[in-house]
Amino acid sequence: MIYSLRGEIIDKTPEFVVIECGGVGYRCAASLNTLSKLPSSGETFVYTYMLVREDAVELFAFSDTRELHCFKLLISVSGVGPKSAISVLSDMNADKFSLAVAAGDVKAFTKAQGIGAKTAQRIILELKDKISKDSVAVSISGSASSVPLTAGNTGEAIAALTSLGYSQTEAASAVAKLDQSLSVNDLIKGALKALAAMQF
Repeated sequence: MIYSLRGEIIDKTPEFVVIECGGVGYRCAASLNTLSKLPSSGETFVYTYMLVREDAVELFAFSDTRELHCFKLLISVSGVGPKSAISVLSDMNADKFSLAVAAGDVKAFTKAQGIGAKTAQRIILELKDKISKDSVAVSISGSASSVPLTAGNTGEAIAALTSLGYSQTEAASAVAKLDQSLSVNDLIKGALKALAAMQF
């Protein structure tokens, strides 16, 4: 198993990067999030996942171990292949992924190419218990630091919703309609239901 690569980038496209190590060029499929963090040329370092199948051997590159972990979780879900997993991770980073699973946000997953409502529901169902509460807490606190509007659970819920792609106005409006004494997770879930029913 190839765990990581350090070498020179000799080709880079919106779908993959080729990294030369010791005279050998390794073609690695990657998410848009990872590709955006890599230089167009020069030395780079990536974590990798090698998928061995009967008809092919594929290599996938990740800018950090958190995205690699999310990829492994996604391909463990029945019906989710590596291409679909990369599509999801191109649409959301590790923080958004953790929050979307924890909040049961089907809409966040169906934005990714090749992910329908049934597959999104399966991802949430199968991964909800595997996403640690600690990682979700880190995601929420990290998001909250960039949205210093409201203190407490309400502010954290709004921050989490904006990190999922909703505007601050939409998030604040949805959260404001709920019982402010609810936990952060309950506020997020309630707001997501309200947002799903609204027309923008």
